[in-house]
This record gives sequence, C-alpha cells and structure tokens, in this order.
Amino acid sequence: MKRILIGLIVAAALGAGGWLGFNLYVQHRATSEVEAAFERLRAGGSKASHGKITFALATRTLTIEDIAVEPAQPQFATFKVAKITAVGVHQPDEARFSADSIEASGVELGFTSTERITVKANYKIPQISARDFSGSTRVAGTPVAGSIIDMYRFILAQYGTISASEIAVPTLAVNVDAGRNAGSGDYVYSGLSVQNVNRGKIETAKMDRVTYTIDLAQPGKPAKMTGEMSGLAIYDFDATAVRAALDQQGLNDDNFHRIYRRISVNSYVVTAAPGMRMQVDGFTFDDIAIRPSKFRPAEIIALVPADGAIPTPAQSRDMIARVADFFEGFQIGKVEIGKQTVETPQGTGRLSAVKYGQDKVALEGLDMPLPQGQLKIERFALKSFSASNLMRWAASLQTSGQPPSPDQMLGLFRVLEGAEIKGVVAPYKNTRQLFTVDTISLNWGQLVGSIPSRANLVVKMVTPTDPANPALQPLTMAGIDKLAIDLDLGAGWTESTGAFALAPATIDLGSLARAQARLALANVPRGLFTTDPVQAMSQAAQVETGAFELSLRDSGVVDLVVAQFARMQNVSRDTARSAIVEMIRAQGEKIAGSSVDARGAVAALAGFVETSGQTLTLKLTPRAKVPLMQLMQLIQTAPDSALAQFRIEASTGL
Repeated sequence: MKRILIGLIVAAALGAGGWLGFNLYVQHRATSEVEAAFERLRAGGSKASHGKITFALATRTLTIEDIAVEPAQPQFATFKVAKITAVGVHQPDEARFSADSIEASGVELGFTSTERITVKANYKIPQISARDFSGSTRVAGTPVAGSIIDMYRFILAQYGTISASEIAVPTLAVNVDAGRNAGSGDYVYSGLSVQNVNRGKIETAKMDRVTYTIDLAQPGKPAKMTGEMSGLAIYDFDATAVRAALDQQGLNDDNFHRIYRRISVNSYVVTAAPGMRMQVDGFTFDDIAIRPSKFRPAEIIALVPADGAIPTPAQSRDMIARVADFFEGFQIGKVEIGKQTVETPQGTGRLSAVKYGQDKVALEGLDMPLPQGQLKIERFALKSFSASNLMRWAASLQTSGQPPSPDQMLGLFRVLEGAEIKGVVAPYKNTRQLFTVDTISLNWGQLVGSIPSRANLVVKMVTPTDPANPALQPLTMAGIDKLAIDLDLGAGWTESTGAFALAPATIDLGSLARAQARLALANVPRGLFTTDPVQAMSQAAQVETGAFELSLRDSGVVDLVVAQFARMQNVSRDTARSAIVEMIRAQGEKIAGSSVDARGAVAALAGFVETSGQTLTLKLTPRAKVPLMQLMQLIQTAPDSALAQFRIEASTGL
C-alpha cells in the first residue's frame, strides 16, 4: 500500500512537471508568433516593439503589454497600446485568429496628413472591449499613393477582415491640429457600442454623446464653435460599398449601393459667437446609397487650394461641377429633421421640421424675427429638387466678367418643377397690419430648351391696401383696408397641333370682382420658345389668334369706380354713374362704327355699369385666320378694324 501511494505521488509530480513544461512551450510558441507578426511590420520598414507577453493555457488568454508601432509610411497612423488581453484565443488557420473576448487599454493613434494642408490628429482611447472577435493575422493591402483617400481605403480594407458580436468604447478623445487653418479642435465620443460586426458590415452602432470645440480661425476675430450630439444610432452600415467606391476599379460601376439603412440622432446643439445658439430636436436619414462612378471625393480634395488660398472663378466653377458630380453619386431615400431653434441677438427663430423624400424638400413651421415683426410660414416646398442639378445651374451663372445670359437664368426651370408656400403671416412694411398668404403654388414642365411650355400659378392671399400707393387710394378712400386675391392661372402648349391655351385664368378680388378668361392661339411653332428676341419675332409671325372669352362678375368694383368718379367731379353718385355710362356709349360708338356686334358689346358694357352686381360675358371668335402680330398692330392703329376681325357676343345678367 505504501508503495502504491509513493507511485501516485511520483506520477503526480511528473504530471505537474509535464504540465509546467507544456505551459512554457505554449507560451514560447505564442511569444514567437506575436514576435513574427511584429517582425513582418519591421520588414516593411516600420518600427514595432512590445513589452511582456504572457499566455495562460487553461483559459487560452494572451496578454501583450506596451505595444508601439511607427509605420514607415508617414501617412499611416502611429499606434500605441498599454495592454491587450485576449481570452479564449484560437487560430483556425495561419491567416486568421479568434478570441472569445479582447480588452485593450491605453490606446493612442497619431495621424498626420500633408495633402493640400497639414493636419494632425491624435486619438486617445482609454479602453476597448470586443466579444466573439475574429480577425486577420496579416495586413490587408497597402496604400498606393499615400493620400488621405488611400488611407481611408486601407483602413476599410482592415475593417473588412474582422467580425465581432459586440465592440464597446466607453470614451474616445480626438485632438485635431490644422495649424492656422480652420478646423482645429477637440472631440469627445462617449458610450460607443457596436453590435454584430461582420467583415465590413455593421448591424447597429450607437453612441450616447459627442461633444466638440472647434477653432473657427477668423483673422483678427478668434472664435470657437462648440457642439453636442446625443443619441446617435447607425443601422445596417456596409463598408464594402464605400471601399468599392474608393477603388479605382469601381469607376465604371454606375449602380447605387446602399451604405446605411438609417442614421438617427436624438438632439444636436451648436453654440458659436456669443448669443448664437442652434438646437435640433433629432433627425433621421434613411437609405443612404452611393454610385461609385460618380462618388469621387479624391477629385474634390485635389481641387481645394493649398494653404487656404481663395480659389479663382475658374477653380470655383470646376469645384462646383465636381461637387455636383459627387452629389449625383450620392442618394438619400428620406430625410426628416425635427424642431430647430436658432437663437441670435436679434431674436429666436424656430422651424418645426425639414423633410425630404421623392425629390421634394419641404420646410415646415418657420417662425423667425424681422425688424418689422415676426414672420411665420406654415410650409415651403420645392418640387423635383436635385442638389447636383442646382449646383450645376449655379456654376453656369459664374461666367467670368459677364452677367448671366437669359438662357442661363432660365436654366432654373430645368433644376426644379415647382414651388409651393403656404400659411404665411408677415408684417406689412412698418404698419401694424399683416400680409397673409394661404397658398402660392407654381408648377411648370414640358420644357422646350430652358423655357416651360406648360405652367400653372395658384395664389390665395390677403394684402393690406397701402394709403401711400396712389393706385390703391380709391380702395382706402372707400374704407377697404385689405384686398383678398384668389388667382388661378394656367397655360399649356400642344406641339402636335400647335395650339396654345390660357386656361384656367381666374382672379377673384373678394368684395370687388371675379373675372374668368380663356385665350386660344393657333399655329404656335416650337421655335417661339426661345430667349433670342430676333428668332422669337420671326416665329411669332406664324401665330394665329383664336377665340377669347371673358366673364366678369361685379361684387362691388362698379360702385367703387362710381364713388371715386363722384368725388373727383364733386357730383352725386347717381350723376356720376350716368356720366360714366354715357362716356362708355360715346367712346364705344367711335370704336364700333357700323359693326352690329361691337355695338352690342358696348351696350352690354354700359348696362354692366348701369346696374351693380351683374355679370358681363364677352366672347370673341375670329371670322377667319387672324395673325397675332397683325392684330396687335391694328389694335394700336385702327381699333375698329381689329374688332371687325371677330364675331362678338356680349351679354349681362344678374
């Protein structure tokens, strides 16, 4: 029995010695493999060092201390880590390794860019943790030319080799030094948590808060801007699409690739000069995508003048054109920006929301101070909005030493398809009265060159009658202090038939009158839609006059005219009305001559004035082809001959 016990003790001692020896062997192998990785960095010209390395076999825990890497290429970031601890380390093959968890402390990165201007950035991360981590044992690719775009491409390449169920960074501090250029400052990111990283794709990334202080670098006016963003969340990020766009081989890819499903922020506050503060109560961006053939940030960076020099007009035009290309390669499905508040020394402005979707951008609930009072706008919208097209149009206006041509100015019609404004309340000049707009809507389309051949304008508004305006004095003298305007005006041209129609054409002046008109033209050529006046005049010779219809409803305008005439002549209103009727008949006789139709129209007009509250209906139909240019000449030289070209139907009724 004693011998058996001694044998067991000897076996246990030998086993312990074997375990310790195997542990030493495993730690030696782990140290050798880590050193081999550092040696590969040194072989590329980088300076790489590390401190103590330990490996615990029972938990497969690898610990490396005092890591320092200084790459040979100056465009790379220097890298320091006080300590890395990886638990549950495995190496399925020579190219990859994995760990159940990784903890890194005392992480520092330093980056210097000398492209165009010198910018230094220093990143400090007290702690990083990752779970279910898998990554490459080798560096993926190398930069080509050393530009900042190459650096981003290189980082994305490394990012595309890792996966993890979670990555957490409690705090990240960044200091940026741009020298004398604007942009120097400090940034602090708090509470970063990334879920389900899979070789360049992220399911969710959230950050509790971002704060920053930026030097605006204004000559003679040192100023700083501070900001705070809370509740940042990113969903379904795809770095592979960004990397493909930055790759030269992707320049022929004209398809859109989604890089974000959604980006959202709970709140954003910016403070600039004293008394200047902006706050946004959250925003969301949905379905952000890029098109590699147009998404070329390197070309834009190359256009930025070095050392902050002011670009020449030619450089500005080229830069705007390249930025327009960039926007063509950038697509956002929907944008919603919540309530915004802007505080200034002059007062506080507010905007309830900004919305973008389906090529329409809208501002809602604007409330801002003006010197005369408060301006309020319920909604302002632009239809068929395109940032790239708008920038191209703006670039076309910048012709060195020459004012924009009419064709260039009209190019705005190619950028948009309409605009709408609703619910406007604004102070009227320096009075206490208000100018209000229910709706102003303008739409156009069917362009011929840069000129629309179809348009519609709707206006519903109320404007005060200004006593200082001589044209409005009859209204103010009659006690009318506000004028309600309801306008619906439409026009369209049909190329196949050459017909042009002004319809509808309706204006309602509230308590004064309501008029409806319709005008038709025939044989209108395409060449008439031009900014060249010589060509327009030659083409106008082909246009023929069509039918004209007018309906005028008296709601008080006749009594207003009579009252004004009575005051001017110092007679009674009945006497003034009779005098006006006689003037109409006398002047009408001269114009009408022997035309029975014209005499009937004169009689209808006289009857319209003679009895208030009536509706005057007038219709002119061409007796034969009437060239428009010829008719306009006749109206000036021989009005009776002009009327003779038409069959006239006129009537009045209550």
